[in-house]
Amino acid sequence: MQPVVETLSGLERRVDLSVPVADVEKEVETRLKRLARTAKMPGFRPGKVPLSMLARTYGPEVRMEVLNAKIGDALEKVVSEAKLRLAGSPSVEPKTEGVPEGMVGFTATFEVYPEVQIPDLSTLEVSNAKSEVGDAEVERTVEILRKQRISFVEREGRAAGDNDRVTLDFAGTIDGVAFDGGSATDFPIVLGQGRMLPEFEEAVRGMKAGETKKFPLTFPADYGAAEVAGKTAEFTITIKKVEEGVLPEVDAEFAKQLGQAEGDVEKLRADIRANLEREVRNRTLARTKASVMDALAKAATFDIPKALVNDDTERRIAAAREDLKQRGVPNADKLPIPAEAFSAESERRVRLGLLVSELVKVENLKARPDQIRARIEDFAQSYERPEEVVRYYLTDKARLAEVEAIVLEDNVVQHVLSKAKVKDEQVSFDELMGTT
Repeated sequence: MQPVVETLSGLERRVDLSVPVADVEKEVETRLKRLARTAKMPGFRPGKVPLSMLARTYGPEVRMEVLNAKIGDALEKVVSEAKLRLAGSPSVEPKTEGVPEGMVGFTATFEVYPEVQIPDLSTLEVSNAKSEVGDAEVERTVEILRKQRISFVEREGRAAGDNDRVTLDFAGTIDGVAFDGGSATDFPIVLGQGRMLPEFEEAVRGMKAGETKKFPLTFPADYGAAEVAGKTAEFTITIKKVEEGVLPEVDAEFAKQLGQAEGDVEKLRADIRANLEREVRNRTLARTKASVMDALAKAATFDIPKALVNDDTERRIAAAREDLKQRGVPNADKLPIPAEAFSAESERRVRLGLLVSELVKVENLKARPDQIRARIEDFAQSYERPEEVVRYYLTDKARLAEVEAIVLEDNVVQHVLSKAKVKDEQVSFDELMGTT
């Protein structure tokens, strides 16, 4: 009689199965005989250990292995014949009531994958991000590159200002008592970079080498060092040296330093524009992808297996622990990380993953080899030797799989954009780059 798969609730199923004891014992005997060929025990030569002794020593372990294998085969057969897809590992418990003589019974409880229903894509509302790279963005990038290559020249009698490097001694007290991190000697800062609190930098501006000043400074309430947060300190600073920040000229030498072998400034600007356009293209695509994925996730209403959500949550917790370890956090393995912190996002990820997979299958959106190579070549252009990067990705299966997954998502995004209600979203360059 064919076992009946019972629906408990949602995607949860249960089935009662049984396995002939004779089949289990026969397989146990076969495995023990195989083991006997090489088994070693004190007082016996290899391969000469009596089968009865092996049965006493290894019999329970072998019997459990066989039973688990038989249970797995029986469950796989039932699931296959019922045309179900198992989601996660089943829970198996022994069953005694109603089990025929000569059989060993068990009850398996498990979840199955849902029937994924693709929503009507024409009803989705998504944003298609757009941004432009103009001359202003190119020149601003040139200025950033200049500041990264700034040099400093000591100027006697110079009043410190923005972009100057000032070397100073400072000592701070709170209620007349020094505090940790409140003093230093020969401490260099570049004014205008925001390395120090604004009040500190403001006190330094206008001072010259050899000058000393006292001033009060109130630490913000949310300051990183709790022992001084919200408190007012009195600082004494003495300027040792003021160096003027000198930006390099935008000339042939500057172009060569940035990899333009010919020293052609206009070609350098063209290279910068191409790099910016590539970065803008990738960021607008990512922004559009996020809009599409959010719309798909909200439109997906089917049930999802708890087992898959739990698996995803556990992976995220493990990743969080690993990140804490890399940051040097002590006892990261033992720190309590509640599953609730990730469960909502895990549910979204699982639901979206199932929907995307179904879209790929139904609409034949698989990543083509030419798409994968084009994505790698585009990515490689930001490196000094792009051909080596391309070769590396094409010969590394793990890296190749990562790019394939990206291209597959790109295909899904383009498919949804061709069907959905799309609104162009003009994004400023600064917002896109996170500089506002």
